[in-house]
Amino acid sequence: MDPLLPRSTDNPEQVPEEIPEAGKRPDFETNYTGAWKLVRENAGVSAMHLVIMKNNKAIMFDTTVLGPSRIALPRGNCRADPNSPVKALDCWAHAVEFDIDTAKVRPLKVLTDTWCSSGGFDAEGTLVQTGGYNDGGRAVRYLKPCAGCDWEEFTYDLSAQKWYSTQQILPDGSFVVVGGRREFNYEYVPPAGKANTVQDARYLPFLMETTDVIENNLYPFVHLNTDGNLFIFANDRAILLDPKADKVVREYPPLPGGSRNYPASGMSTLLPLDLRRPAVNPEVLICGGCPHDSFNLSKVKIFVPALSSCGRLAINDPDAAWNMEEMPTPRTLGDMLLLPNAEVLMINGAAKGSAGWWQAKDPVLTPVLYRPGLAPADRFRVLAPSTIPRMYHSTSAVLPEGDILVAGSNTNDRYRFVGQEFPTELRVEKFRPPYLDPALYNHRPSIDVDVLPEMGMKYGRSITIAFTIATSTEAVERGDLMVTMYAPPFTTHGFSMNQRLLILKTEEFATKSVGSYDITVVAPPSGAYAPPGYYLVHVVHRGVPSKGVWVKISV
Repeated sequence: MDPLLPRSTDNPEQVPEEIPEAGKRPDFETNYTGAWKLVRENAGVSAMHLVIMKNNKAIMFDTTVLGPSRIALPRGNCRADPNSPVKALDCWAHAVEFDIDTAKVRPLKVLTDTWCSSGGFDAEGTLVQTGGYNDGGRAVRYLKPCAGCDWEEFTYDLSAQKWYSTQQILPDGSFVVVGGRREFNYEYVPPAGKANTVQDARYLPFLMETTDVIENNLYPFVHLNTDGNLFIFANDRAILLDPKADKVVREYPPLPGGSRNYPASGMSTLLPLDLRRPAVNPEVLICGGCPHDSFNLSKVKIFVPALSSCGRLAINDPDAAWNMEEMPTPRTLGDMLLLPNAEVLMINGAAKGSAGWWQAKDPVLTPVLYRPGLAPADRFRVLAPSTIPRMYHSTSAVLPEGDILVAGSNTNDRYRFVGQEFPTELRVEKFRPPYLDPALYNHRPSIDVDVLPEMGMKYGRSITIAFTIATSTEAVERGDLMVTMYAPPFTTHGFSMNQRLLILKTEEFATKSVGSYDITVVAPPSGAYAPPGYYLVHVVHRGVPSKGVWVKISV
């Protein structure tokens, strides 16, 4: 049952320092707990994987081995099914392009199996997508953000089978793929068509050491630190890896409570990086998961409660230790998203069981806000519930408007719609967080896209953003504002790969006329803070974000 009131562990050491912006007034108050809207009854595929492209199209895709989807490929464009002994044709689409404004879908043709794969965006906004199952395990796929584009695939570019792996972008815009089922290694994604060799897979003992009988360390949580190193968390332990030297430079204390990675399937994010501070202190948040033996128990229909604990770790602190908190309810199989106002949204999931076919119960219908800058007792806020269970193989994504696209959920081994407690889910919803309260509309900024620099952002350089708050009746002050930039992630199995949000330092603020303003901010200093590529930039007015605009950052 979903909770009515949040719980929190009161730890005074977790009270954050004040943000150094003079004249800061509190965020606008609202009792609005959000709202849900069904935007499409049938997307054609169940969204095991989900990304938002810079052309405002969502890409949703599933595995190719669960049989027919509910959307066909164009006539004459079938794929040969490599798993068929008679070379049967598969004429069903297993990926779609979803228009976030109109909800129209276009079938896409995946050639190799994308089951439990990984991905991220390169510097030009192309989706670079790796691994999967069977013939897809070594594949690298590319999908450009253009009208009518479809997948381009290189079947053998990886040296190892990358199934349940994590893909992370590096400061120079290249990618590393970490882990995978029985793959205790990592490797770098080569240029398209330049296949890696066996020697390109680097052995990482940490991945073997964190493997339980039923793993609990797949889809490791990987976050790019501001020093260019990789924070890697698997099961209940974490390390810091220097990807240039291929060397583990630090080990962290274990996170107590249970397992946090697939099939325990907790959630994790790098908390917003506040570049207004004299020193940026990166923190990782990990919430939920399962007891170590939950997967085996759920196989025999014993559904134990998921974890309700969270751990928060300042990863560059010499004495780094986990600060523990309690979510309002246990949660596994959920998503953790960074919102444009620098809050964290936890959404989807189950309160009992684990990942796997038919292995979860008690869907958690209520999203929860986590506000990292507040005192511990005030951080969690329970929001309006959905009516659609979203558990195993569900996904969600932040949209430019600031609302959340929610899709997928299939706890079954095929597309099954009858005779199941939780049928395969093809419906697509949008969720409006509290900052989209209609009563706050008058306070919402609107960015003037036409005056943004064509060159986008350059590392360490200033950029001026013109915006209006045309219907606001209050004077706007510099301290009322912040500018954030968000890297849209690749979301699957409860982890949003490459997700990061930065709060930019304000250099100047000017009122041009009533309701019309300029704000000048400083771009991040390097790719270690913000890898090259396209970000959603928002102006946030006392907690209310503008619609995001796509801005490219580069050298």
